[in-house]
Amino acid sequence: MKTRTSLLTLALCFAAGAVCFASPVMGTWKLNAAKSKFAPGTAKNTMVVYKEAMLGKVTVTVDGTDGKGKPAHNEWTGRFDGKDYAVTGDPTSDTRAYTKVDDHTLSMTFKKGGKVVGTGRVVVAADGKSRTVTTNGTNSKGMKFKNVAVYDKQ
Repeated sequence: MKTRTSLLTLALCFAAGAVCFASPVMGTWKLNAAKSKFAPGTAKNTMVVYKEAMLGKVTVTVDGTDGKGKPAHNEWTGRFDGKDYAVTGDPTSDTRAYTKVDDHTLSMTFKKGGKVVGTGRVVVAADGKSRTVTTNGTNSKGMKFKNVAVYDKQ
């Protein structure tokens, strides 16, 4: 009985620790359109989900609209180590690399055919309730853009 109680207590401590020390980047984020600014003809990610995957990887699932307003969905699984990992479902990029700058900040690079087509920065507010994503790049027509998207944690 003591062994079972001890194991249960230990398991609860590990679970509580995982919740307490989870990265503020993780979770579900919904676009706050009123606070965001997009260049004409660029995609809008209305919902972004960061969740832990196997072997220390993270899966980022993005839903929104493409530059023409049609529904869009893409997924990326990798590590925040600055290396390129494949993106599925995104016609504007085929790889994405995230780098952890600090506990509240990520930098990212988007590539298509090995060529950088965009960069960005994700900054989670100190209270963890919102984040700002700034992206810069060149669209398929060769025009430069800058978007600032603000998201609220769900």
